[in-house]
Order: sequence, then structure tokens, then C-alpha cells
Amino acid sequence: MSATAYKIFEIELLGRTFLTPNMARLTFGGEQVAGMRTEAPDQRVKLFFPRSDGAPSAIPDRPDWYRIYKSAPPAERAPMRTYTIRKLDADARRLVIDFVLHGETGPASRWAINAEPGDRLQISAPNRLFDGNSGGFDWDPPADIANVLLIADETALPAVAGILEQMYDRGNTPATQAFIEVPSEDDRQQLPDWQGLEVNWLARNGRADGYGAGMIRSAQAAVIPETAVTGGDADSGCADIDSLDVDRDILWDRASAAGDQFYGWVAGETAAVSQIRKHFLKDLRIDRKHLTMMGYWRHGKPHV
Repeated sequence: MSATAYKIFEIELLGRTFLTPNMARLTFGGEQVAGMRTEAPDQRVKLFFPRSDGAPSAIPDRPDWYRIYKSAPPAERAPMRTYTIRKLDADARRLVIDFVLHGETGPASRWAINAEPGDRLQISAPNRLFDGNSGGFDWDPPADIANVLLIADETALPAVAGILEQMYDRGNTPATQAFIEVPSEDDRQQLPDWQGLEVNWLARNGRADGYGAGMIRSAQAAVIPETAVTGGDADSGCADIDSLDVDRDILWDRASAAGDQFYGWVAGETAAVSQIRKHFLKDLRIDRKHLTMMGYWRHGKPHV
């Protein structure tokens, strides 16, 4: 049987570091980590946590695992959540994932806070043996991109940090605006720095306007190159914007055939990203081929 793009791996916790009051870095190991790979700094994976009765997940490592998973009654399914690979060294069998913490209110945060070294999880991750594009990532700008815009909340901060590190490490340091909404001032993290990089931290600090408001304000304040604007009919290609149901529809736009002048990457709470999408496409008339915009989660609902 040929290798699949993703497969189910067994991993074990090696250690945990609390980066900020609302984010922890968990390092995993295990022999099976050697079989993983990552293709981009926003590489998505699925983690499976113990059920409410304490039973560990038992996801079969087979191509139709998702069908089997969904066929089980909801109460019998292991909670599944989406995360970003922060760092992977397959040869050293080390996998790093940053977790947003929100107390004991959900299975992922509860596990991240309480797990001990040696505790095990299952993960669906890209297969190192697969000969092709595994998918599960969206950061894919032209190599010589001149202007980058990043707008994110804390759920997308691990991806933004990885994106900035990749550009810095490769010596590809375009003019970059980064706007990152976080719960508090204490949730700022150390990020790469270069001339032309502008990082703006947007702390909610219990503000009444709530989740995503900082992201929306950032989109309105961002400087967009004229070369990214279509200059055509404001409604052209935008028929799906007003009809988007943020409680039901998946918001996932991926840049395509972008030129070398501008690349926008927006990820976070779906309602906020939807408002940013409308502003960019209808108000500013940015050509959508330059924009990747993703609703990572919905406020008040599990981030699966």
C-alpha cells in the first residue's frame, strides 16, 4: 500500500514550559515522531485527547480513520482539536506544539495544564514517507515577496511566530506588518526582528468589545500597496461575502497566483476574519488572489 499524506502517530509528553499566562509550549517525543514531516510554518495537525471518562483515544492508523471516528456516537469519540506544528525535528524525535490555555474549560487546555511527562496522545500529522504535497498548510507566498501583512489572534500566534522565523532564517525579510491580538499585555512573545518589520500587539485586557475587535481595527489601519487593489467594480467576485454564515460555513480563502508585491495572511476567530474579509474585498477592493483568510475557530464553540 502506498504511503498516505497524513497518518496517525503515537506521541508522548516530554516537557512543558509556560511561555505566557495564556500559552504553554509542550514538547513531545516517541519513536513515531521520526515518521512525521512539516511543509510550512502554519502546518496543521489534529490531536486526540482522552474522553470525559478518562479513556484514551484509540484512532486506527488507516486511511479511513475519519469515517470510523465520525461513525461513533459523539459521546464515545475522543475530543479532537486542531493545532499548528511549532517546531519539528523528526530525526531527533522532537515535536513542539504551543497550546492556548483557557483553564479547565475544555479537553485540550485541561490536558495541557495537567499532563505529566510520559502521558500519551495520538496525532494526525503529515507522513514523511508520502511522496507529494501533504496539504494542511496555507502559508505559500512567492519567494521574492515585497510586502507581507499578518493579522492573527492567539490561536494563530504559533503560526505567525513560525512564519516570521522562517522569513528571518531564510534572509527573506520583506516589509512586514504583523498585528497580533492576545488576551493581555503579558501574552507578548519574543519574535524575530528586522528593519522593515512592524509588530503590533493588541491586548484585549477584558475590553468590552471582545474577541476579534483588535484584529478588525488592524485591518482598517493596515497599509495596503496600490498594486494589490483591483480598481474594478467593488462587487466583482464578492458575491459570497454577504451570504457567509459564520456559524455554519467554513471561511477558508487561499491566495492563488499572487504577484510579488503583496501577500496577506489572516487567521483567527471566524466572525472577525469574516469582517476583515468583507473590508478587504468590498471596501478596499483588494484582489483576492493576494489574500489567505482563515476562520480558525468560532467564539463559544469548540475549536476542532
